[in-house]
Amino acid sequence: MTDAVLTEFDEGVAIVTINRPQTRNAVDKAVAEGIAAAMDEFERRDDLAVAVLTGAGGTFSSGMDLKAFVRGERPEVPGRGFGGLVAKRPDKPLIAAVEGYALAGGCELALAADLIVASRSAKFGLPEVKRGLVAGAGGLFRLPRRVPRAIAMEIVLTGEFIDAERAYAVGLVNRLAEPGSALADSLVLARTIAANGPLAVRVSKSVIEQSADWPDAESFERQGPLVSGVFSSADAREGALAFAEKRAPVWRGE
Repeated sequence: MTDAVLTEFDEGVAIVTINRPQTRNAVDKAVAEGIAAAMDEFERRDDLAVAVLTGAGGTFSSGMDLKAFVRGERPEVPGRGFGGLVAKRPDKPLIAAVEGYALAGGCELALAADLIVASRSAKFGLPEVKRGLVAGAGGLFRLPRRVPRAIAMEIVLTGEFIDAERAYAVGLVNRLAEPGSALADSLVLARTIAANGPLAVRVSKSVIEQSADWPDAESFERQGPLVSGVFSSADAREGALAFAEKRAPVWRGE
């Protein structure tokens, strides 16, 4: 693990922090490798149910470190892509806690998350076109899946920033937080998810992601193999028993 990315674990939640505030958390090779290592550990550990990705010093990420890029660095990890994340997202839920700017590659890291909690003072943007570039780390296809197509076109083609209030209004952001509270509010959301059956959460996320292009006539057939194991799982029995006994369930993830 590198000091460019800090990882801590608390109550079933992995907190992954991009730690280059002097560069507004610009993503270089060390950041990409640090995020990838954190995601590997998050996926591997059964005691971790949700991860939160954030940035140190009041900024989420300003995108790719252009100075490092000029030096010949590529802020990618084989198999995981830019930032060690965008090409291979975790199977478990990932929340982006956004303060300050989430721009270019930084915005694409946020888009790689399942949920976004943003400070009311945060700003999002894919300004690549202003430099004759394109948002090639997932922004061009993930943004239109999160917001109406016309809004995505406007954000991408103008390269202009949008503030958190508008991002929330168009559905990009799940929850707004007071400035400085995005991480704390993300942890509340993360622990709410972490309290649920881990197998059920993973399968639910998988069905939502895979079903985006399923024909209606095939949806139940395709869903069947994914969800059948949940209904026959030990966790399903434990959930029902805990409800009947009016106690908190003890999940096994199986």
